Order: sequence, then C-alpha cells, then structure tokens
Amino acid sequence: MPAEKFDLLSYYRNVFKESGNSYAIATLKTLLEFLKRDETSTTVVGLRDEVIKAIEQLKYNEPVVVIESVSEIFLRFISLDISKYENFKDLKEGLIRRSNLFIQKVVNSRKSVARFAQTFIEDGSFIKPTKILMHSKSQAVLETLKEAVKLGKHIKVYVTESAPNYEGREMHKLLEKEGIESELIIDASIGIYIEEADMIMTGAEGVTESGGIINKVGTLPLAMLAKAYNKPYYVLAESYKFLRIYPLNQKDIPDRFKYRISNPQALDDNSKRRQVHVDYTPPQFISLILTDVGPLTTAAISDELMKLYL
Repeated sequence: MPAEKFDLLSYYRNVFKESGNSYAIATLKTLLEFLKRDETSTTVVGLRDEVIKAIEQLKYNEPVVVIESVSEIFLRFISLDISKYENFKDLKEGLIRRSNLFIQKVVNSRKSVARFAQTFIEDGSFIKPTKILMHSKSQAVLETLKEAVKLGKHIKVYVTESAPNYEGREMHKLLEKEGIESELIIDASIGIYIEEADMIMTGAEGVTESGGIINKVGTLPLAMLAKAYNKPYYVLAESYKFLRIYPLNQKDIPDRFKYRISNPQALDDNSKRRQVHVDYTPPQFISLILTDVGPLTTAAISDELMKLYL
C-alpha cells in the first residue's frame, strides 16, 4: 500500500489502546509500520524526509513531550551506519530491523529503571515501612514499586490525586491492584505528608538538557517542598524521554506541551490559565534521575544527550 494511503493517525490510535496507552510504544510502532508501507521513497534523503513528515504529523495531533523525545531518538538511532548498505532495498530492510531493535529497547527500559532504583529504596518493616510520596501517575514508578515489593521491601505510598484530570486516582487503583499499601491524598496536603515521607518519587514526561524535568503540573511545588524539608527527590525516567530543549523557567516550556493542543495560539489567556498540564522543575530541586542507563546526576544529562545524538 502506498505511504500516502496509510492512515497514520488511525493506526496510531489503535496501537495506543493496545499498548496500554503508552505514547512511546504507539509512536514507535506507528513509525515502524510507516517504514514498512512506504513505497514512494527511492533514496535515503527521500525516506528520511517522509519519516520526518510522519513524525511531525504525530507531534501535531498528539502534542505530548514523550512523542517528541522518542521520535527524535528513534530517527537518530535508525539512521546510524546507513553508509554500510549497498542499495536502497537493503537499507530499508536494515532500518526496519533497527526499528524493531529500538522498540524492544524501549519496552525493556522501564524494568531497567526499576532495577537501578532499588538501591535507593530502604527495606522498611511491617512496623515502620518506607514511606514514599509521589505525584500523579507514572508507569516507571509503578514498575519500581512492584519490584520493591517482590524483593520483600515494606513500603507505603502516598499518591496525590493530581488535579485537574486526577491521574493519581488511577495510580492509587493500580497500586491497590498490586497489593501495595497506598493512600490517596489531595494535592494541597503535600505539606502535611512531606513530614512523614522518607523520599519523594515521580516520573517525568520529559528530561531536559538542563537536567530539569517537564512533568504533570504540581511536580514543581512538591520538589520545592522536598528541598525545604531536606527529603531526597528521585525522578524515574526512561532515557527515551531525554529532550533537546533547555528551559530556564516556566515560560520556556513550549505551549504545545503546556496546553496539549496543536494550535496553542488559538487559546485566549483565560483558557490557558485553566488548562496547563505540565510544569518545569529545575535541576536544583532534584536529587537524582534514575534511568535505564543508570542513576544520573542532573549535570550528567547533557552528556547522555550528546551520546544519543553525536
């Protein structure tokens, strides 16, 4: 089937549901399918241009941080060593193989994060479990807590409701399903529960070059509170979420991420104030970023990004 007849967005939406609402997996599988179906490209440059167009279409229709980061890294990863192929057919087959390899790497990355993070979670006991305060919903944090329980660690989790879309409620249900002791708390009560917490853990929608993170709105005040109370704050993030932007403040977050719409200019000021989805947490409030390539200081993020893109 010619690439122009491939309904990219419909395919993406179907895969998104099948993948358990994983933006990264849905994006990568859609791009892989696009590569397989493309019959219009006859040169390396032409194929790259077509893939970039597909990426831009996904980014425009689903303005989420991780889609931008994973698609950029995907493009870089599959483009390595293209000079070794003798003809275009071999090249395309090679790109498809590398795409499958990259998807598998992404699938396994969360388990690697969970494994590396165990060093930072104390065992606790029935009488005094290790208390973890988290914000919103994070599959990386969930996988880490599941691994901790498997290892026999005694933990209790406080999870914020995470207004306005209340993803924390879903996280609370997932924790209960796994038999992990948890308590759902309102966002405004973090000042009370921070005193009880042994540590703070959140995921990240994106990790920036500065070593800061873009994550669900409300992450910044929690991180600032952790700093004020001298509690360690660990960010759990897969390396495919590393993003080549360097924000210095909240205004530097692109509007397409902040409001999750394809045309943020269409919003008036009142709409923007009501619909902010993410905030930026600077590196000085983060203790460590625990990734699938190991624990990283915030200062080491730019070095890791250089490895990905050089």
